[in-house]
Amino acid sequence: MPTSKTIAALLGPTLIASAVSIFFNLDAWPAMVDQAFHNPALVFVAGYPLFVAGLAIVYFHNRWTAGWPVVVTVLGWLALLSGLSRILFPTRLAGLAMGAVQNAAVMPIVALVILVVGAFLSFKAYRSD
Repeated sequence: MPTSKTIAALLGPTLIASAVSIFFNLDAWPAMVDQAFHNPALVFVAGYPLFVAGLAIVYFHNRWTAGWPVVVTVLGWLALLSGLSRILFPTRLAGLAMGAVQNAAVMPIVALVILVVGAFLSFKAYRSD
């Protein structure tokens, strides 16, 4: 459990900050994604930190037991696979990303999900037992 709380203490606030950033910049997201995903080198390079972070989480916390710590494991695997896909397919991701952000309803929903997960992890990490 200490590893779960430590990783959640890092992920929770990071996810909250990401969600708030998305909400503050909803109008800018299509242009930012357009710029980022038309630069395959940027997509490729951005995959490495995501891959390494996911790999670290999975290495230290690959727990598939009942309870909230499985959320940490799932996020680790998502980060690892997302980073790997950016490394392996940097040019193919552009169409998917552009399609997602062009729909006006997608980004607020994504931000809300990220915010809820971040708040949940922060609550679990920072509450006193």
